[in-house]
Amino acid sequence: MTTAKPIPAVTFQTAHTGVSNKSNEMGMRPMQERAYAKRGEQYLLIKSPPASGKSRALMFIALDKLANQNCKQVIIVVPEKTIGASFGNEPLSDFGFWSDWEVKPQWNLCNAPGIDEPRVAKSKVKAVGEFLASDDKVLVCTHATFRFATDEMGVEAFDGRLIAVDEFHHVSSNPDNRLGSQLGEFIGRDKVHMVAMTGSYFRGDAEAVMAPKDEAKFDTVTYTYYEQLNGYDYLKTLNIGYFFYTGQYLSAIENVLDPARKTIVHIPSVNSRESTKEKIKEVEHIMDALGTWKGADPKTGFHLIELPDGRTIKIADLVDDDPVKRDRVSAALKDSSQRNNRDHVDIIIALGMAKEGFDWIWCEHALTVGYRSSLTEIIQIIGRATRDAKGKEVASFTNLIAEPDASEEAVVDAINDTLKAIAASLLMEQVLAPRFNFTPKNAGAQEGYDYGEGGYVEGQTNVGFHEERGQFHFEINGLVEPKSEEASRICTEDLNEVITAFVQDKTALERGMFDEETVPEELTQLKMGKIVRDRYPELSDEDQEAVRQHAVAALNLTQKAKELASGDAQEGDDAKANTALIDGVRKFAMDVRDLDIDLIDSINPFEAAYAVLAKSMSEGTLKQVASVIAAKKVSISPDEARDLAERALIFKKQRGRLPDINSQDAWEKRLAEGVAAFARYREKSTNG
Repeated sequence: MTTAKPIPAVTFQTAHTGVSNKSNEMGMRPMQERAYAKRGEQYLLIKSPPASGKSRALMFIALDKLANQNCKQVIIVVPEKTIGASFGNEPLSDFGFWSDWEVKPQWNLCNAPGIDEPRVAKSKVKAVGEFLASDDKVLVCTHATFRFATDEMGVEAFDGRLIAVDEFHHVSSNPDNRLGSQLGEFIGRDKVHMVAMTGSYFRGDAEAVMAPKDEAKFDTVTYTYYEQLNGYDYLKTLNIGYFFYTGQYLSAIENVLDPARKTIVHIPSVNSRESTKEKIKEVEHIMDALGTWKGADPKTGFHLIELPDGRTIKIADLVDDDPVKRDRVSAALKDSSQRNNRDHVDIIIALGMAKEGFDWIWCEHALTVGYRSSLTEIIQIIGRATRDAKGKEVASFTNLIAEPDASEEAVVDAINDTLKAIAASLLMEQVLAPRFNFTPKNAGAQEGYDYGEGGYVEGQTNVGFHEERGQFHFEINGLVEPKSEEASRICTEDLNEVITAFVQDKTALERGMFDEETVPEELTQLKMGKIVRDRYPELSDEDQEAVRQHAVAALNLTQKAKELASGDAQEGDDAKANTALIDGVRKFAMDVRDLDIDLIDSINPFEAAYAVLAKSMSEGTLKQVASVIAAKKVSISPDEARDLAERALIFKKQRGRLPDINSQDAWEKRLAEGVAAFARYREKSTNG
């Protein structure tokens, strides 16, 4: 049975303002209005959470480009066929807009039969060609169909058109990513308009989505999770938890799957260690554990399960290999006439489906077995539960993870999954926190920010909050400001992408969590510095340092806020202990009035996560984990020695002397050790 031990959990309490769902006189919600204001941009990137209305935002922009910006046609590209339904006909004029959105049935190729592989796709490629030659205005197809069509017809065939790419995080600048290469060619030719949309601009492999020179051409619209969730009418709380289990997950899941809550269950991949390798039997076991099977509804294909209390629930099985059965269930779930029917279905069991773009507003609980290798996938799954719906006050994401086993190999696997879960938790805390706007000391008050009772005070490091935007302004003494446009864009838009790469760095996580000898600056300066250099090699040294400082500040201020919020909680008050990141940031703003970059660099980014983990794991398991990690510890590497030596030069410029290896300051001592190691490596290389 499950040990039901939570590891770094996040609870977000919303402000419940209702702003997210309010429409203006043109029928646009806040995110859509913000995007529409940038409709004249040739290249537009929309970063916005699931359920914020990206599909409709694109409709508004596309209609304007067709009517007023000389775009001949619109081609909408989605990663999988099911998402094509999001771009169906919409009577926008009923809500105040000047035109309706219409897609002729033959041009929604997501509804055409057959999977998107080269043999079947030939007919769809032919259809794309016919559309381009027609006077019709909108086509919807999958990423795969678009790739095949572009390969066959060339990028020039699409001149003068708007190409809109949904779930843009599927694209990569890697040369092996064909769609990414094609989009680079489109941008290079510069004869199309492009709108890219994503609900989670993070890649599990930490690979850049676009080449920097291409990304620089895009104007960005950002609508944060903080803004979205705070503006809901009904949803008040989002809980994110990770739970260990022992034995088979099929026994553990019985303890966390509540048939009274609308739930999507994602069972593990058959290739994962959590899987029994019998996915069909796993689904049957879950249904048997819930109650008695009473047949299947002939129209929807939903299984009817009678619970012990006599109530009958409906379960949609998207795991079944029978394409006829699965397509019937999938079609029933997409039935637009049932969208507002809370009782249409109760539980959905899926494996590779029901993730991004899947729209079931009533989902209260996303229950996932086994760790997903991509942070993007986790955020997309969480997004299934964050829709706002009447009567839905609490939404949850639960990840079941196998607890360390007795054998060494299993222990290592379990530790890896634990570290990945911590990384996902840290990232979600960052995603849910307000955005940070960092400036050096005495930068001056910024418009719309509340600086507290005394207002902005010259000579102090001020902290202000912009309630409407959900943004903090922190002044930090000694902060390096970005000089180039690209570095400024990264500091404004991409800090979470930098933090994603950092928290996914296994060595940083291991040392930060379990190596007591690790000095925080080794993580904040060396490790983060290397990640920034590797990610943005084209930036100057000064701009790289600016990005590093901004990323560390965003991560550490969020973590300190969490620590303060947890410290304020009463013993046993787990809900409060894990919440109120916003309250914690506010408290931090009041308590710390003289922030400097050295102070921020001296904070271990993982100490707050470890404090929660220490309460969740037994002392024996913690020691076991620490011993496995300690066994892998190595001496200073040549790269680390060089980085330490470079930081030692900065130390010398600031203090007028080299670091002392006998210093009581742990970071100064580490710098001196790095200088010595670098000298040894150079001598060895010279004597070769």
